[in-house]
Order: sequence, then structure tokens, then C-alpha cells
Amino acid sequence: MNDANALYKEWCEKATDPEIAAELKAIDGNEEEIKDRFWQDLSFGTAGLRGVLGAGTNRMNIYTVRKATRGLCRYLNDDFGSPSCVIGYDSRINSERFAKEAACVLASGGVKVWLFPELIPTPIVAFAVRELKCSSGIIITASHNPSKYNGYKCYDERGYQMTDAAADKTLAYINKTDMFGDDEIADFDEAVADGRIRYVGTDVTDKYYSLVEKRLVSPEVPKKAGLSVIYTPLNGTGNKPVRRILDTIGIKDVTVVGTQELPDGNFPTCPFPNPEIREAFNEALKVAETKKADILLATDPDCDRVGIAVLHNGEYVLLTGNDVGCILIDYILSQKKNAGTLCEKQVVIKSIVTTDMAALIAEHYGAQVVEVLTGFKYIGEYITQLEEKGEADRFEIGFEESYGYLTGAHTRDKDAVNASMMICEAASFYKLKGETLVDALNSLHSRFGFWQNSLFNFYFEGADGMAKMSAIMEKLRSAFPTSLGGVRVIGVDDYKTGLSHDFEAGTEKPVSLPKSNVIALKLCGGDKVIIRPAGTEPKIKVYTMVREKDENAAAAKTSLYEKELLSVVGIGE
Repeated sequence: MNDANALYKEWCEKATDPEIAAELKAIDGNEEEIKDRFWQDLSFGTAGLRGVLGAGTNRMNIYTVRKATRGLCRYLNDDFGSPSCVIGYDSRINSERFAKEAACVLASGGVKVWLFPELIPTPIVAFAVRELKCSSGIIITASHNPSKYNGYKCYDERGYQMTDAAADKTLAYINKTDMFGDDEIADFDEAVADGRIRYVGTDVTDKYYSLVEKRLVSPEVPKKAGLSVIYTPLNGTGNKPVRRILDTIGIKDVTVVGTQELPDGNFPTCPFPNPEIREAFNEALKVAETKKADILLATDPDCDRVGIAVLHNGEYVLLTGNDVGCILIDYILSQKKNAGTLCEKQVVIKSIVTTDMAALIAEHYGAQVVEVLTGFKYIGEYITQLEEKGEADRFEIGFEESYGYLTGAHTRDKDAVNASMMICEAASFYKLKGETLVDALNSLHSRFGFWQNSLFNFYFEGADGMAKMSAIMEKLRSAFPTSLGGVRVIGVDDYKTGLSHDFEAGTEKPVSLPKSNVIALKLCGGDKVIIRPAGTEPKIKVYTMVREKDENAAAAKTSLYEKELLSVVGIGE
């Protein structure tokens, strides 16, 4: 733990940025504020940095961005002969400034920089890493977090998030770097003038859109259906890209939510710009009061996640990430099978916390199902392995329950531009049949059973939060529950120890996936409860996967699991 008071004094002496200096002065004598801002450095890992905006080592500001970038610069120079990096940014507060600060640090350190000239979705930055043959990529974003957050996400040369090895090496350099280092930082305009910083051209983005469009299964379907869409980019980066791709494929009836159309990092009408929650659709639902549309689309600020609401029997029904992923798997594989274009052993990739109904659907069509740890980098990594074997065309779809989807090998991160297009194609297909996506989901439940997948979040803010989260996970490991809600626990996969425990057989065997702080409880009958700390937020996530005869039975069992798990683990005490 840092000496918070010593660091505070150092920052008061050396932080010359007027905004930061004023903030430091305002907290003089406030021990609690000083501790919260300086008790630790923002953690740099495979997801880069993420934190609250403000002054301090535990905050996102120009100094923490510079320090992280100096470390990245030294890593790139160490591992690559002629290093280069592409940088993009979203609509958040200070995103453009942080992107330019990072560009200047890299340029002064001998790394060639490509910078997007305006805010851009995360998946396009991931695409550009490979297209421009860069050594790394940076996107300044905090995804769907509230406005007080920003972040710094790094890609490796293969276009997915840094691996543990690369992140650890970068962190080692960061830790050797002084926060207020004397290294010269290039002037932005001079670096642009002499070519050390170059802007990414439209040829890169045009190629991206072309590759996304090629993922259509039946290109004629969207042109025929007359699908109507209300779309909100939630004041983020999706406005131009999503509207462009929908227009390109023939969906012309698109109404954009005016209050959330333009970039605004304050997110004034949506404090939590997360398409996973109903509040994100409030403004779109207001528009729908005067103009009914077949579906509502919402993309998060960096446009890598998308949520939808479907007009069904006169009401808008929100579908979950699991719902949409299952619909897309069934639509894509069934239509390719009908067209005779489904090759042997198509690959569907899902995370371990994503519904098992997805696996049943994929296997129904003969597809290979691959399970990976939570984090889209693992999906990107598997796509890359297929590509290296010349089998990239086997990949059909990868998705996570947290509203992230990808249906092509064009990029290595979840892609809400691509997913918005595919959702609208599927909705168009069912509209031509006189059905909705809710009808499609109900059909899946009748064929594969009713699945209820729930997520419960438990927050642990402040300096003591991480310690509490760690204690909860270790308490659970010290004595696994033998039952939940009256249902026997028959096994546990502990991804941290790397062991899979079979209580019925009394055996243990290695878990096939990399080590991670995740515990998966397997219950009699096929239900699962999975517990893990979030990678970028101070919270523990608990996932329940229940299969029952109908919705009421599934909801009742889910409630039993939740209540007993709280008691067993002590979350919320």
C-alpha cells in the first residue's frame, strides 16, 4: 500500500496541470479523500487501466496515462524492431486528450503512431491493429461505466487484448517509471507535421465496413423486410458506424434518439450507459411512444456491446445477452444449413459464464462448441489460432452473456457494429415470416428447454473493497457448499487452483483453461452457479444458470440459489 500522504505532497509540488493542481488543493486536509486517491496505483493488467477521473495515483489523469504509456513504449521498443501503435478514443471526458498524450509519449520514444482523427468504436481500433500491422493498439475508453470513469485498453500485435505475459512485462516497465519523469514529451502538432504521428485514413475504415457487410447470411433479407429501428448510441461512438452499416444493407427506417445522438461524456440522460440495463432504453422508449419500431437498439459508448428491445404483442420486451446470442447462433447456422453453405465443424465460442443453451443449439447443427474464460481476448485468441491453421472460415460466432458478439474474423474484439447488423438481419428474417425475435426465442425454449440465466452484482468500493472481495473468494474455497436451494452440489471447478472436483466420484482432475479467480459450482440436474470478481470494477459477479420446465419454476429456483448463496458466502454481510 502506498504512503498516501507522501504521494499527495509530491503531487502538490510536481503536478503542474491546472485542473489537477486545483483538485489537489481542494482536498488539502481531507484524509479520507487523500487516502482514496493515493493508497494504490491504478492496476495495469490485460485490460489496461480503468479508474475514476481525477488527481492521484488511483485515478485516471494525464500523469497516470503518461506513466502507463512510457512503460508500454519501453516494452514495444524492447520486443519489436520498428514498433508502431494505433490509438483510438471514445466520447468520454478527456478521452481525446488522453489519446493525444499517449500519442506524444510514444512518438517521443521512437514508436510510430497511427491516430484516429475522430472518436471511433473499439472493434475498429482492434481491426486497425492488424490492418496497419502495428505492434500494439490503445483505445481510451471505460466501456459502459458511469461518466466519472475512463480507461486505457491495450491490444497486442494480433489485435486482441494483451496476454498476461505482455501485460506483466509492460507493468514491470511501468513500475520502473517515475510518475513525473523527465523524459521529453513530443509536441503534438510538431509530431504530426514531421510524420511521427499520422492519422488513420478512410481506407482502413472502408475496408472494415466491407468485411462486416460480408458477414450477412442472406443479403436480400434486410432489403425486403422493411424493418423499422429506433437506435441510441448512448452519446457514444456508434452513431455514424451503426447508421452507416444499417443503411448499406438496406435498412432505411432508422430513427436515432435525439437526446443521445451526439457524443457527450457526461451521459446526461443515461447515468449508466450500459445496454444491459433497462434504464439505457428509457429515452428510446419515449421516442417509441410516438413512432413504433420493430426493434430498439442501444450500443454502449465505445460500441462494442449492443442491447435490444423487441416490439412483441404491442409491448417492448428486453432480451438478454444470452437470448440474443442463442437467437443469432440458431439463425446463422440454420440458414447456412438450408442454403448448403454450412461446412463441417463450424466453430461457436462462448465464455464459461454464458448460457449452456447456446451449446445445445450449436451442437444440434453439428458445430464444435469451444468454452473460454470470461474476457473477449480469449475468443480473439482462439480465432487467431484457427487463422494460423488456415481454418478461420470455420468460425461462425463468439459471444459473451454481457452483450458482446462477433460473427467474423475481421476483428478480434466484440463488435456492436457487426452485431447490430446481424440482429437486424435476423429480425428482418422473422418479420418476413410474420414473427418477432421473441417468437424466435420462444421457439428455442420449446426445443431446448427453458433456461434462466441471472447475474447478481455485489459492490465493494474504496480501499478496503479489494480485501473484502479476496476474503470472500478464499472463504468459499476453504469450504465449498454441499448444496444450494436444496439441490446437491456435485462438483466444483476452481480455476484459480486449476482443479476440477467431482464430489460424486471423489476425484480431482486439472481444469483445461488458464488459471483465473473463478469458482463454478455444478449442481445436480445441470444447473450452475459461477462466482468471480469483476476484472475492471470493484464488484463480485454471481451467475446462475437454471434449466426448468417453465419461467416460473426457473425463477423460483434462481431465487433459492441466490438467497442460500448469500448465506453460504457472506456476501452483503
